[in-house]
Amino acid sequence: MKTLMDSSSSRRHFHWTQKVGSEEEDDQYPLPTLKPTSVAAELEEMKKKNRVVSPEPQPPHPAAQVQRRKMPTIAVARLRSVLTVFAKNRSSLSPGLGSRVVGTLFGSRRGHVHFAFQRDPSSEPAFLVELATPISGLVKEMASGLVRIALECDKEKEGGKKAVRLLEEPLWRTFCNGKKSGFATRKDCGAKEMKILKAVEPISMGAGVLPGNYEAETESAGAESPGSETGSDNEIMYMRAKFERIVGSRDSEAFYMMNPDSNGTPELSIYLLRV
Repeated sequence: MKTLMDSSSSRRHFHWTQKVGSEEEDDQYPLPTLKPTSVAAELEEMKKKNRVVSPEPQPPHPAAQVQRRKMPTIAVARLRSVLTVFAKNRSSLSPGLGSRVVGTLFGSRRGHVHFAFQRDPSSEPAFLVELATPISGLVKEMASGLVRIALECDKEKEGGKKAVRLLEEPLWRTFCNGKKSGFATRKDCGAKEMKILKAVEPISMGAGVLPGNYEAETESAGAESPGSETGSDNEIMYMRAKFERIVGSRDSEAFYMMNPDSNGTPELSIYLLRV
């Protein structure tokens, strides 16, 4: 019995020493261990390996500094020249109209109504039309109350010629206080019209009559042709005032005469419509 116990204990002891021995053998050939490293450390190591020593910056050559100083000066000079040319070309174009314009209504006693809108009293008219309405009839309408003049023109159909600005339309249908009054045509400002506008240039607001010999004074003296207008028939009636311009769209504009004595109600209103 004792012999069996001794043998079993010796076996157990033998197996234990063998296991310990195997662990010792394993320690003779240890496995490689991984050291914990962070991504930041690896990136820093790569930067150190790939680091390139850059040469120290050299001061710029004096000639290069002078060239750099000249470049902005040349650019500014070119910009100024371009702006000067643009301003000259813009001044040569037909003047536009702002929110406040000068309106002049004029014509001979037996003639038709001419209406001109100017940007300022000394500029050429940006809009000049001749109405089929006699000026004597328009004066009577204005004496009886408020006057509303509507000028209508047609829109261009699709595929037609290119549409022009509203103030450049050549032909208009005329309505005075809702009544059809023939047609109005756009006119270029000739020498005769410009003389009249120059004569009333100092007048900011008012109405009157230019003398019958007004045109004769500006032209060379000569014999009158038979049937020419004389006396009061040759007088030029005019009315001049400031107008407020309101643009509704590219196809509609309105001009309201600014009269301080009318309690805010314009005595004359002109509407331009493209329908």
